[in-house]
Amino acid sequence: MDALAHITNLAQDCVGYSPLILLGSGASAGHGIPGMWHLGEHLTNSVLPDGLTDTDKKGWESFLNLLPTTDLESALTNVTLTARMTTHVVTSTWDYLNKYDINVFERVCSDRRYLPLTKLYQHLFRSTNKEVQVVTPNYDRLAEYAAEAGGFTAYTGFSFGYLGSRSPVPGPRVFQGKAQTRTVSVWKVHGSFGWFSDLDGTVISLPPSAIRPTSLTPVIITPGIEKYRLTHEEPFRTTMQQADEAIRSAKAYLCIGYGFNDRHIQTLMVGRCESEDVPLILLTKEISPTAHQFLRAGKCRRYAALEECGNNTKIFCNEFPDGIEVKNASLWKLADFMNLVS
Repeated sequence: MDALAHITNLAQDCVGYSPLILLGSGASAGHGIPGMWHLGEHLTNSVLPDGLTDTDKKGWESFLNLLPTTDLESALTNVTLTARMTTHVVTSTWDYLNKYDINVFERVCSDRRYLPLTKLYQHLFRSTNKEVQVVTPNYDRLAEYAAEAGGFTAYTGFSFGYLGSRSPVPGPRVFQGKAQTRTVSVWKVHGSFGWFSDLDGTVISLPPSAIRPTSLTPVIITPGIEKYRLTHEEPFRTTMQQADEAIRSAKAYLCIGYGFNDRHIQTLMVGRCESEDVPLILLTKEISPTAHQFLRAGKCRRYAALEECGNNTKIFCNEFPDGIEVKNASLWKLADFMNLVS
């Protein structure tokens, strides 16, 4: 069997179904946004707030002692930080990572074709589709920037404008005349750099800014124990419900830079791949052990996982479970993958 012909057919089938797009941290890393390891380094060297109590310091020291021997999520999950130190993690994370998101925004302002996601959206909207669904645990706004760069509306569960307020379900839509504009709905299950909470707990959505508003707290779920509690609070509860519905109704899945390490996202997707003939394609620089475990378990009836292999692309699929290389091709990159379907 010709591996390139096989992946081309599967890619065209998957994209032809207008897949749900699942963006992981790898999708952002390709545009210069640091991952968890770099964030851990930043937190280690961060300047702590004044007036810490002994309890504040004890929890933080326990975190610092764990970090050299484990990953950031495990370190934060295995310690109990005080509310003040948890806020420090949130604000430090925003301060560190947001500036990289702003760099991408500036690039998109000067080059509307900068993000490969824009080309993917444009291809998916060359049909009767009125809406594309995106689910992501990423805080950055690459999915939204890519949508607006292509002339589409980006919707994240908030009203449109400079001071976005929470929208009821189903949310508002933009119309030109009697026709609904084509919309990319981005379900950000761990929050966004643009979401903030005031002292009363009201959450709003703000435009990209290099400076964090001093009177507001970023609404993002950082790794750790609090992650599992906060997902049951608003706006995350409603956002997760909308993400679940998008996953439940999707006819195909296109995963980009996703490691299959978040049970909040993948439980429904794994179940559907096992019980139904729903194609799944994974594009990533390196397939994670968790993703390999899921795919090799035979729970997905039609899948292909593509990763970097030197100057080539290595493809794992039902027909080639141990992998096969496609020479002189970087099909694991979205921009190159799009050549198979457009």
